[in-house]
Amino acid sequence: MSPILELRQLTKVYARVAAVESIDFALMKGEVHALLGENGAGKSTLTKMIAGVVAPTSGTILLDGKDIALRTPSEALSAGIAMVFQETSLVPSMTVAQNLFLGNERFFNRVRGINIAAQQFMQSLSFQVDPTVLVGSLGAAKKQMVEIARAMLLKARIVVFDEPTATLTPEEKAHFFELVNTLKQRGVSVIFISHALEEALSISDRITILRDGRLVVTDQTANFDRARIVQAMVGRTLSQELYGTRKTTVRPAGRRVLSVSNLRVGNVVKNNSLSVFAGQITGIFGLVGSGRTETFKVVAGAIKRDYTNGGEVFLEGKRVRYRVPAQSVRDGVAYITEDRKIEGFFETMSIKSNIFIGLLAKLRGKFWLKGSEVDKVGDKWVKSLQVRAVSKGARVIELSGGNQQKAVIAKSLVQEPELIIFDEPTRGVDVGAIAEIHQIINRLADEGKAVVVISSYLPEVMQLSDRLLVARQGKVVEEFSPIEATEEKLMYAAVH
Repeated sequence: MSPILELRQLTKVYARVAAVESIDFALMKGEVHALLGENGAGKSTLTKMIAGVVAPTSGTILLDGKDIALRTPSEALSAGIAMVFQETSLVPSMTVAQNLFLGNERFFNRVRGINIAAQQFMQSLSFQVDPTVLVGSLGAAKKQMVEIARAMLLKARIVVFDEPTATLTPEEKAHFFELVNTLKQRGVSVIFISHALEEALSISDRITILRDGRLVVTDQTANFDRARIVQAMVGRTLSQELYGTRKTTVRPAGRRVLSVSNLRVGNVVKNNSLSVFAGQITGIFGLVGSGRTETFKVVAGAIKRDYTNGGEVFLEGKRVRYRVPAQSVRDGVAYITEDRKIEGFFETMSIKSNIFIGLLAKLRGKFWLKGSEVDKVGDKWVKSLQVRAVSKGARVIELSGGNQQKAVIAKSLVQEPELIIFDEPTRGVDVGAIAEIHQIINRLADEGKAVVVISSYLPEVMQLSDRLLVARQGKVVEEFSPIEATEEKLMYAAVH
């Protein structure tokens, strides 16, 4: 069978550094082809060339055996290639329905007609998203659903999914995998990028692994297991699987740093109460809509609790009510967002400038950046967290997902907080960077900091946590010891 898409010696060079080099790749009709590798391996660069987002420096792209040059995403769409990006490409100020039909509108459009069509299409995909709401008001998971739905609506022959399941719940992932199988049955070809290796092993027909911009291996999925994938990705055999051992000890609780009592935020958080202690990692597990993120955004001053009967928040025994995040930052609270692109960094600024802005947020009366100070502070944290970039002056948007995340973490840690809240800390991060971020989180707890980890990934939250809290329908409903907890018990508590 001849491939529907073929890449020959495809190369992309940035600032004399090859992001991908001499890649040969083939995609068959009706095939699910997983593309794996660490952050910075070249996966996103490769697929962006396929989708017309960036132009290759050299090499050839063949579609149906014919040489093509895709200069823009619209040209790729016209050729039948659609891409669901790792970071959302939706327009926040437009509704879900408007985003779905953006670029494919009729000359005359009725808002009601668009909303009805969008509602019917979303329901056909089993995605529970209101088509009339603004995309900017949606959480990360529902934004991802809209991205997936838009790709489905385009009826493309080739669909590229870049980390499509990173923010989805187990139930939503099951719906997504059903969609992929449906596409496959219709003859649609799928390129699937994921850091969840088990997903790649279960859904793909073939797997290609990149490392440092070069192709390492392409083979049938049946010939891979997790150990072979990891070894090919990182170039070494890991002595211990990332989530392979069960916790046998936990850190003892120190002083009570945070206490939340009967917190209420509209219909999202309902009489939520919890405590966080110094020298421990408190894990928060819950499905999308459980109120876990909103609770800690209140703590950080990013959103406001109900004005009347909204409950109380105590930090170090002192009752607090923050109007803006700057107030919580000065009191030693750091919230590291789940959506790094929208809320985590200034994408056109350098890594060092982003980190120094984090420091400015804590300092009163200082509104300028002094070059020597920026370099000194930035160099310290870039080295400490091992943020890797092609050059010292690189912008954050030019980094891989894992290095972007480490830059966002550095921007918060430069404030020297006592309470650090990580919301989905390893979303869209490869196995190598996951290990590094976990080391940072554990080190903070060992230093006596109060650490909160909000995560949808059960192996992660079980491996990191000293206490496990499960949120459901707006409040914490159960607490577990990670020594005794099982994935089945946690999931049962989250859904029943």
